[in-house]
Amino acid sequence: MKLHDSLVQIREPWLERVSQNLARGEGVRQVFLDQLNRFYDLLLQAVESGDPGWLNPVLTEWAEARTESELKDEDTAVSPILSQIAQQTLIVAQEELETEGSLLLVNALMPIFTYAYERSGQQETMLRVAFLSSELEDARIQLDRLDRSKSNFIAVSAHELKTPLTLIQGYATMLHDEIQDKPEGEDMRTLIQGIENGTRRLQHIVDDLIDVSLIDNQELALKFQPCWMNRLFVILEDDLAPVAEERKQSLTFHEFEGCDQMTYADPERLYQALRNVIANAIKYTPNGGDISVDGRLLSGFIEVTVKDSGIGIEPEYQEQIFEKFGRLGNPILHSSGRSKFKGGGPGLGLSISKGIMEAHGGSIWVESSGQDEVEMPGSTFHLLLPLLAEPPGDTLSNVQPLEADQ
Repeated sequence: MKLHDSLVQIREPWLERVSQNLARGEGVRQVFLDQLNRFYDLLLQAVESGDPGWLNPVLTEWAEARTESELKDEDTAVSPILSQIAQQTLIVAQEELETEGSLLLVNALMPIFTYAYERSGQQETMLRVAFLSSELEDARIQLDRLDRSKSNFIAVSAHELKTPLTLIQGYATMLHDEIQDKPEGEDMRTLIQGIENGTRRLQHIVDDLIDVSLIDNQELALKFQPCWMNRLFVILEDDLAPVAEERKQSLTFHEFEGCDQMTYADPERLYQALRNVIANAIKYTPNGGDISVDGRLLSGFIEVTVKDSGIGIEPEYQEQIFEKFGRLGNPILHSSGRSKFKGGGPGLGLSISKGIMEAHGGSIWVESSGQDEVEMPGSTFHLLLPLLAEPPGDTLSNVQPLEADQ
């Protein structure tokens, strides 16, 4: 008996058996029976032509009929159906055909079912990938929207705080002037000094929030002018040496090749970036520790390094610390002093330094073997700044770096 005739002979019992196993309820069974009839017609074509691709249309429809919950739960829809169809086909062939005819039919159908398994598996995988890609894109859009909301909140909050802060500072100054020459005002001067100290610190936080907002919105304007790294070191040493001395730390600025070379940059912003990094090193280095500022000349760049003998940073957190509010640990457990060991703060300094360096066309990163408050492995921050022979135009991408002296 020909394979076509064998398939025709077992069609009715096959449809009955498969529909009963795969569908429950008369209504569902009738709908599914239409699908099975179509599958069987295509199966006949595949057997006659020797091309299992005839099954592609129905396999595609079955794969695309998967629900969102099935895609989310990674459930397979087509493979169990094909497994049942193949199993029932073998049973019906054994029941309805002679042994030889049954074996011939099964041998002819196995490659077709194998192809159907592989094809449906590929399609379900592609659909799963497309679903996950869509989910990831939705998540990315939500995260972008959340990040924009955070940036807007930071910008609005910072600007709204400036007005009352300016009023407090103004009234504190007026009170200070009012009692300036009055001996009985000593206690009042102490109170006013406390107000001024608090407003100065709050002003610093507000300024940092505004800088973060400018960086987030790519609105950080740089004023490029001739700049020398060694001159910035002098100012930084004068500014930070008293803080280091208070902590009994050794703060050393080294001369290196290229530190006296002129480049175009924004000195004020570079000072801010370097100060944030050095202040961070002071903060996370215990009393009596060492902080060393050094560097080297590279081809087209100056690299500044800030090395400390502090607690170090775990590798998995070495990118996180450059994110805004990226402080590590529980800030409630730490001191609120800005220069004290592990002192508190909003966690904006390194984020601002990163934004400033990248706005210059440079970069910043940190190296540390890990965090250990006993062994004190320390950290080394690297700040890479392009050497520019002339101030850039609208974009840094068109600026040719100044060739470094070799």
